[in-house]
Amino acid sequence: MRRFSWFNATSLTFGFAFLYLPMLILIIYSFNESRLVTVWAGFSTKWYGELFQNEQFLDAAWVTLKVAFWSSTVATVLGTLAAYIMVRAGRFRGRGLFSGMIYAPLVMPEVITGLSLLLFFIAIGLDRGVLTIVLAHTTFSMCYVSVVVTSRLVSFDRSLEEAALDLGCTPFDAFRSVTLPIIMPAVISGWLLAFTLSLDDLVIASFTSGPSSTTLPIKIFSAVRLGVTPEINALSTIMIGLVTLGVISASLVSRATAKKERA
Repeated sequence: MRRFSWFNATSLTFGFAFLYLPMLILIIYSFNESRLVTVWAGFSTKWYGELFQNEQFLDAAWVTLKVAFWSSTVATVLGTLAAYIMVRAGRFRGRGLFSGMIYAPLVMPEVITGLSLLLFFIAIGLDRGVLTIVLAHTTFSMCYVSVVVTSRLVSFDRSLEEAALDLGCTPFDAFRSVTLPIIMPAVISGWLLAFTLSLDDLVIASFTSGPSSTTLPIKIFSAVRLGVTPEINALSTIMIGLVTLGVISASLVSRATAKKERA
């Protein structure tokens, strides 16, 4: 067994510091009394109160949450079905094309994806708004869900499905009663990943959003161009907290499911 050397410990420390120290500084300065974000003037939570009185940020947050929920839900359904077809359907005509179309958004630049979707929505006469952002986010996040669920289906014991079919279940009943509960941790992880990607997206949303459907990343980017304010630090802290809570919840669900499977 290889020893954990000082070089590895130092590299790991600097790596985590590079990733998380800026977030920690942002969280600390969100409680700064001064409006100057680089000058500490004492502890205060007044900027959180100012944030919840800012209707523009609140409207953008509501649009972002609504888009993230619906896009991640639709992407999870479609991505799970796509993964099931890829693993269970075997060889069929057009499998290579089907697989390429699913995984293409993983390597496609976001600018190209956003521009192509914008031209498509213009061509079909669909006004840009919440619906177009949901469709765009579903398009690029579905492939991530498919990858997560596929990795679980590959290691799935098919004898459990076969036993359910031998006992009289239809293929749909076997999937609903046996397969889906077992792969549910992967499905939940895919939903959380799609939800987080939607919350974080700026480029694609900027192409597909309309005047009345500004998302939070677009609003933050527009505000930062005029200067960072304490309200933005407070808003970013809340978003970090929500993402952290989601990751912890997913970890607890996966751990509980793993214990049930071992039992």
